[in-house]
This record gives sequence, structure tokens and C-alpha cells, in this order.
Amino acid sequence: MMTRVWLMPLAVLALSLNAAADEQKPQPQRTILERHDQSGVAGKEIVIGTATLPAGAAIGFHVHPGDETGYVLKGTLIWKVRGQPDKVLKAGDSFFNPRGSAHSVVAAPGGEGGTAVSTWILDKGQPFATAVP
Repeated sequence: MMTRVWLMPLAVLALSLNAAADEQKPQPQRTILERHDQSGVAGKEIVIGTATLPAGAAIGFHVHPGDETGYVLKGTLIWKVRGQPDKVLKAGDSFFNPRGSAHSVVAAPGGEGGTAVSTWILDKGQPFATAVP
């Protein structure tokens, strides 16, 4: 019985420490700058936005309902695409991600993070991004 009395407070403490550690992880910031219907193409929209990743941050694997092309504005990022080798991208480098391709972006270890600007041509009314395991 004494074990149960100590088990609950220990479980609560462990969950609290885990939550505190998650809050301290650097978080990426995505900003949508503009959204427009694509002229002459029903059901499509063009989205322009940025992703800023502080040192140690990552955007997990996800897919988009359309194509993405982008450009690294500053810093060094690692572009991860399932089934392909990781690619180090520095300021001035561009990238392309075809519809449905699972990808992730990570701030390069030892660096100060980075910022990329992307343009997506997406199926209108669909979620911007869907996380994948």
C-alpha cells in the first residue's frame, strides 16, 4: 500500500518534468505571408510563407496537398526527404518538394538556425500540412 502512495506523486512529477522539457525545446515558427486563388485554375491556391528555425529546432515529417518550392534566406538548414539522403541547405540555396513527399527541416547542429521562404501551390480547402509518422 505504501508503494501506491508514492507512485502517484512520482508519476505526476515525471509528467511535469517531461512537459517542462518539451516547453524548453526551441520551437520553429511558420508565418503565412499571403494566400491567393490561382488564376485560371479552379480549386488551387498559392501560399507564400516563411519558416524560422532557431538553433536546435525541427519541423517534423509532414506532407502538403501540392508542390512546394523554397529558398533559404539565412542560416543553415537540413532538408530531409524520405527515401533520399539529407541535404544541407545554406543561405542562397533553393529546394523543391513535390506533392505528397514526406519531408522535414531541421536547424543544422552547431549553427544558429535559419529561415526559409516557400511558395506552395495547394489544393484549396485542404489542410496546409499533415504530419506523418
